[in-house]
Amino acid sequence: MKHITSADNPGFKLLRELATSARERRKLGQTLLDGVHLVETWLGRGPRPAQLVVSESGRERPEIAALLRRYGEGPDVLLFSDALFAKASPVDTPSGLLARIDIPAAPPPRLAGGDCIVLDAVQDAGNLGTLLRTAAAAGVREAVLGEGCAQAWSPKVLRAGMGAHLALTIHEHAAIDALLAGYRGAIVATRLDAQHSLFDADLRGPVAWLFGNEGAGLSPQVAALATRQLRIPMPGVAESLNVAAAAAVCLFEQVRQNAGAEGKTGACSR
Repeated sequence: MKHITSADNPGFKLLRELATSARERRKLGQTLLDGVHLVETWLGRGPRPAQLVVSESGRERPEIAALLRRYGEGPDVLLFSDALFAKASPVDTPSGLLARIDIPAAPPPRLAGGDCIVLDAVQDAGNLGTLLRTAAAAGVREAVLGEGCAQAWSPKVLRAGMGAHLALTIHEHAAIDALLAGYRGAIVATRLDAQHSLFDADLRGPVAWLFGNEGAGLSPQVAALATRQLRIPMPGVAESLNVAAAAAVCLFEQVRQNAGAEGKTGACSR
């Protein structure tokens, strides 16, 4: 383990660039994981990180100490002073543990054909990470991110996703119309004024769910790809739902319907 105390150290400068610059993350093909849960998830299911970084106070925490014992305190582990770690951390409240990882290679530009979420200019990192986490929890296996979306592998999106990235095939900077061309399931968008309710729709086949920008919603070009438009019933006073909340309602209504189909037939009717 190397003990780093100077901001002039190249290792610190690299971490700072990865924490603050999307351009540097793309250029270097690397990003940062923040926090014990996320690092443990990656260690259990992903490739070995390029580096672990721990703060002096973080090293004393039982959960971080246990992780370091399993990982080993070799030359790929850096120990930072608390002040230096706080400057390198991508979050406002440092967790005491970071991992520097290689961003996985981009997948082939085609869909597998099952359920997927399609995101159109979702710009908030917290929303994007929550959408990916919700999709993974609902059993969705692919996420399509069009132009204008936040960077999927940014530290803040990874933290909000809490390991969902490892369960999903993520298409970034995607040409949404090209990827959905020939899609054999329903392509569904939600609209406040849609005639049919989400809860009355049959969602038991493959669905590509379209979710749009936090303020503007779906662009006209992406909205035009929908083969079905549904509304989420809202008997209360709110005018609309946050995009991540709307996605959770839609995806778990589909989960509910598929679970009911399994109960009736003994197999999922897909």
